[in-house]
Amino acid sequence: MTENQYAISFWPDTDQILGSLDRLVNQPMRPVSRAKMQEYLDYFIEKCAGSKRLNEQARKFIPGGVQHNLAFNYPFPLAIKKAEGAYLWDVDGNRYIDFLQAGGPTLLGSNYQPVQEKVIEVIKECGPVIGLFHEYELKLAELLNRLMPSVERFRMLGSGTEGVLAAIRAARTFTKKAKVIKVGGAYHGWSDQMVFGLHIPGTGPMEAFGIPQGCYKDTQEFFPNDLDGLRALLEKNRSEGETAAVIVEPLGPESGTRPVRRDFNQKVRELCDEFGALLIFDEVVTGFRVGLGGAQGYFGVKPDLTVFGKCVAGGYPAAGGLGGRADVMSCLAAGLEAGKPRAYVGGTLSANPLSCAAGYYSLLEIEKTNAHIKADRPATR
Repeated sequence: MTENQYAISFWPDTDQILGSLDRLVNQPMRPVSRAKMQEYLDYFIEKCAGSKRLNEQARKFIPGGVQHNLAFNYPFPLAIKKAEGAYLWDVDGNRYIDFLQAGGPTLLGSNYQPVQEKVIEVIKECGPVIGLFHEYELKLAELLNRLMPSVERFRMLGSGTEGVLAAIRAARTFTKKAKVIKVGGAYHGWSDQMVFGLHIPGTGPMEAFGIPQGCYKDTQEFFPNDLDGLRALLEKNRSEGETAAVIVEPLGPESGTRPVRRDFNQKVRELCDEFGALLIFDEVVTGFRVGLGGAQGYFGVKPDLTVFGKCVAGGYPAAGGLGGRADVMSCLAAGLEAGKPRAYVGGTLSANPLSCAAGYYSLLEIEKTNAHIKADRPATR
């Protein structure tokens, strides 16, 4: 797959972006004028009364009134009634351009008809879940292997968080080592061991409320682009039991808002090989939106394990999974074999027919329509 088949028109000057970011955050806060703020509030109070009313009712039964972090909008969350193509409609009838895309999975647009029709066929035939093997599990795994050859074996799970859990558990089982190193500021789901160094590099367990210290004692972080810092951790770990894996968001922490340098992933690959650690790419955000080959295809770097989410079910529920080297993924094989350790993973709704069919047909439609390339054009502009 050539670079022009990816939704990155050019690689930016990373150091220039990071320098601008540092200058921005060091500036004083600029308040919004009271008059403008009131104008803003008046608009939503007048136009979105239904959303306001529903949120007030929801606060009586739901913590904070909403259940998804993306929905925490000021002065109150919008209550959406309809989603189709590039648009959303709220309960008051207001139409919005959908730049959010549910956080990323609806690359084809909401309620994309060709996929919806296939999903409805599956529901009519066997329902959304059966608890037994279905052909679409195989179809999706074969397709992923074609698009990302590093995915020699694939396990469908329920979310990106579950994919990260499985990746770390498989890495520790395979290597018989414990330490996992991440880039500070990166988000890899909300499991106990990964609520560490969230959002802001260097913060460690600052946001780890309700999580015992022992859960993240083997999680470490290094600053973005700091390859010397990564090497230092790997060398330190070598004397204390060594490193199971290094996990990265390949575009950089927080979906690339703090971008990495162009050769960063290749350098991390080399360090992992030198120190005998597995390399995990968290492609929950980048998988199929950077390109059908993922960020690993764009950079030409082969990870040992790849975490999937969001797009792997085309925006339908139970969107997550893990793929990678056959020998490492064998640690997640279902069933029992005497003498062979198995990392325990499961989930009643994992690999259900609805999710697998939705993912299979969504990826085929992205391939057919070049949806990721079309999305890049207005974004670049």
